[in-house]
Amino acid sequence: MYKILTLNNISVKGLSRLPREQYEISSDTTRPDGILLRSFKMHDMEIPDSVAAIGRAGAGVNNIPVDQMTKRGVPVFNAPGANANAVKELVLAGLLIASRNIYPAMRFAGTLEGSDAEISAAVESGKKQFVGSELPSKKLGIIGLGAIGIRVANAASALGMKVIGYDPLISVENAWKLSRKVQQALSLDHLFSQCDAVSVHVPLLDATRGLVSKERIAMMPDGGTIVNLARGGICDDEAVLAALDSGKLNAYVIDFPTAALLKHPKVVSFPHLGASTEEAEENCAIMVADQLREYLEDGTVRNSVNFPEAVMPRDGKGSRITIANANVPNMVGQISSILAGAGLNIADLLNKSRGDVAYTVIDLDGGVEDTVLEKLGAIEGVLTVRHLPGKP
Repeated sequence: MYKILTLNNISVKGLSRLPREQYEISSDTTRPDGILLRSFKMHDMEIPDSVAAIGRAGAGVNNIPVDQMTKRGVPVFNAPGANANAVKELVLAGLLIASRNIYPAMRFAGTLEGSDAEISAAVESGKKQFVGSELPSKKLGIIGLGAIGIRVANAASALGMKVIGYDPLISVENAWKLSRKVQQALSLDHLFSQCDAVSVHVPLLDATRGLVSKERIAMMPDGGTIVNLARGGICDDEAVLAALDSGKLNAYVIDFPTAALLKHPKVVSFPHLGASTEEAEENCAIMVADQLREYLEDGTVRNSVNFPEAVMPRDGKGSRITIANANVPNMVGQISSILAGAGLNIADLLNKSRGDVAYTVIDLDGGVEDTVLEKLGAIEGVLTVRHLPGKP
């Protein structure tokens, strides 16, 4: 029986992917095999040494101590793309709100008082304050062409916007999904200098912190818009506020408001709504529950942020060993020698690496003694050894 600790409310449709005859799911179990969460901040949490895997029902993993888990040989899974449509819709809503001055217009309408005739007169005299512009007349720059960025690019292009994308690490698979109308930016500076609006879709890393800077904002045409539904910190908020005050920017759409941002009339703030739809929450929960189950039962790794992708079919008859270790030479050789010394025949083997971590999946014709597992765990650099018995 696998024990799963939930740190947030997880969609029932996701939890239903974990069969009750095999999984015990609770919000207060003390020795869990796996953890499922959404936004719970784990950095100050004492994570039990029983934990074999962590699943985040969402894309960002800033709330999880990934480096610490990597050193312990614990994969961290997320759900990239499961909330992509929800975020795309909010980006488009933000662009429309900004270009048509919808937010200040709504606030103005909310202040109107008097008779119907008086309100009608006030509307006609006041509406000129909120004259906006249409999206097809604008050029949109998209930084990051992953699951979300691609959807935003294609949708904006379908609305008639001219779209420029920047992602030097775009995958071949994602490139195939991108509309042929989307142009390629040669650099970030090239993108900012060309675009009336910029939407960021990258994780918050040291390399992306302050990516939308004073210098890059200055390159934009006057009256531009910045949309940040990715993470706070990617934009230099002080630079953005100064640009809003000077008129360089017309609007800043943010999903991570701060005290300073909330006070500014040109800031459109959402309360972290990017993935807040029933459909997105269900999709994220289903994806990450499936990944957690695959790992716990078969050692399969899909969509991990700190482990290499590792998928090897299993017939279920023999036993399986999975080993996470430091990515150094002769690890597979040492592992094979120990298994050969125990008279064990390797039916199949998969070895993958990602950065400083390597991961090996080994199928054996028969079972394996605990003493062999102990020898494998004693190899210098080995982080975890898991034995997965054959299935009936």
